Amino acid sequence: AAAGLSYVGAYVINTYKSYDNFLQDKYALLPAVIIICIAVVMFIIGLIGCCATFRESRVGLGLFLAIILIIFIAEVSAFVLGFVYREKVKTDVQGTMHSVFEKYDGKNPESAVVDYLQEQLHCCGVKNYSDWTTTQWFNSTGNNSVPVSCCRQDTKNCTGHLDQPQEL
Repeated sequence: AAAGLSYVGAYVINTYKSYDNFLQDKYALLPAVIIICIAVVMFIIGLIGCCATFRESRVGLGLFLAIILIIFIAEVSAFVLGFVYREKVKTDVQGTMHSVFEKYDGKNPESAVVDYLQEQLHCCGVKNYSDWTTTQWFNSTGNNSVPVSCCRQDTKNCTGHLDQPQEL
């Protein structure tokens, strides 16, 4: 379990590099760091449990049980906090995404991140393609289209025009 959690934490940190423009708050990495710390603690606790079992130590097994109960309470607390604050996180991420989309010009690094995000997640805009109609890029191009990164990968000759939303 500790190895699995370590992998998940490292994967989240590695993936963060691709989306760090959307998550400007560096605390977004906090869950991944916590997961890695929990993995280290679980490894140590597992060693305590194994040693206590091999030695048949009542004190060691009691300590192991107490630690497991504390971890269970912490997990339940984390679940409740995640459930309570899910809307706040959603609004914060959407607000940040809107500001990054507003800076889109097709040339700057933020634009490359937006294109990468849309291509990888097979999406267009924050909620849908109509989000692009309020951006400066959309108004400055004047061709009534969204970036080509909004196009479905299975369509050919997609130009991003809004008169063909089935291609987006």
